[in-house]
Amino acid sequence: MGEKRIVYMDHSATTYVRKEVLDAMIPYHTELFGNPSSIYSIARASKKAIDTAREQVAKALGAEPDEIYFTSGGSESDNWAIKGIAWANRKKGNHIITSSIEHHAVLHACEYLEKEGFTVTYLPVDQFGLVDPAELEKAITDQTILITVMYANNEIGTIEPIAELGAIARNHKILFHTDAVQVIGNIPVDVKAQNIDLLSLSAHKFYGPKGVGALYIRKGTKIDNLIHGGGQERRRRAGTENIAGIVGLGKAIELATADIEGHNRKIRALRDRLMERILEKIPHSRLNGHPEKRLAGNINISFEFIEGESMLLWLDDEGICASTGSACTSGSLEPSHVLLATGLPVEISHGSLRLTLGNINTDADVDFVLEVLPKVVSRLRDMSPLYLKSGKEGGCNVQ
Repeated sequence: MGEKRIVYMDHSATTYVRKEVLDAMIPYHTELFGNPSSIYSIARASKKAIDTAREQVAKALGAEPDEIYFTSGGSESDNWAIKGIAWANRKKGNHIITSSIEHHAVLHACEYLEKEGFTVTYLPVDQFGLVDPAELEKAITDQTILITVMYANNEIGTIEPIAELGAIARNHKILFHTDAVQVIGNIPVDVKAQNIDLLSLSAHKFYGPKGVGALYIRKGTKIDNLIHGGGQERRRRAGTENIAGIVGLGKAIELATADIEGHNRKIRALRDRLMERILEKIPHSRLNGHPEKRLAGNINISFEFIEGESMLLWLDDEGICASTGSACTSGSLEPSHVLLATGLPVEISHGSLRLTLGNINTDADVDFVLEVLPKVVSRLRDMSPLYLKSGKEGGCNVQ
C-alpha cells in the first residue's frame, strides 16, 4: 500500500520552511551559535547576521534598518504595537480605533486595554469585509491616539484600503498600525508611501520558521516596551536573540518579495479555477470576502446545511488539509466573528471552508479537491436534518 496523498491548502495558517531558508539557518544552530551580546568572533558573526536580516526586512517594507525590531511572531508584534502606543501616549488620549474583523491578537489586546481605562471603537465592515474610510473619519475624536486595521483578512482574504486609511490617520496626526501578517510575499508593501507607522509580520506565513517575527516602528514614534530585561534590539525588546530564526526570516522575506507578481499569477490561476468549479458543482454555496480585492491564494466558501468541523474531518480523512477560518480559533465551536461581521447568518457561518493555496500547489491538487469536496458536502447534507427539512433540491455534481 502506498502512502496517503496529502494536499495542503492551509497556507494562511502556516507554510513550510523553504530549503534555502533552512540552509541559511543551520550554521547558526551549529557553528555560529554565539550570543550576539558577546565580543568574541562567533558572537560577532551572529550579530552581523542579525544586521543583515534587519536590512533584508527593511528593504522588503521600504523602511530603514533601524526601524525594524525582531519579535517572536505576529501576536507579539501586534500586542507590542497596540499596548506600547497606548501606554506611551495615554496623556494625549485614551481612544483606539480598530475593525470588527481583526485577528484575535489585536482584538484581545484592545479588550485588555478597555479594562485598563481605554476606549475602543470597532469599525463595522460591509458584506465583503471592507472598512469604509468614511466610517473611520467619523470615528476619530480628539482623544484618538491609535488606529489599527489589518492589511488583509486572514479568513476571507479581503484586502483593506490601507493607504487611504493611513492617509486619514496621518491627516489627523494619529499613529497608524497594520497587522500585515497575511500580506508579505502576496502584496508589495511600502510603509512610507502607504502612511504606515507600525507594521506587524511573522516569518512562518511566508515560508520562514515559526517563532520569529518583526515589528516596523517608524522613526520617532513614541512607544513603550512590551518585554523588559536586557538591552537587546536597541533596548526596545529584551531577550537573547533567536539568531537562526531571524536569519531565516531575513532570507524568507527576501525570497518571498523577489517576484510577487509571478507568484500571484500562478496562485491566482489555480485559485480561480478551484473557486469557480466549487461554486458550479456544489449548490447552496456562496463566496465569502471580496470577489476581486482579495489575496491571490484565498478561497472562503460557505455551504448551507452542514457543519464546518465535520467537513474538515472528512476532508482530512481524504488527505486534504484545510480550515474553517483562523488556525488560532479552529478549536472553537463559535462561528467566525469575521463572517458574522459581514452579515452572514450564524447557521451559514458554521458551514464555512477556507482553502488557501501556496507555491507547492498544482493543477493535480485542484483536480483532487474538486473530486473529493462535492462528495463530502453531499454526504454531510444527506445526514443533515436541516437539509432534509429545507426542501431544497440540487445534489452535488460528483461525477
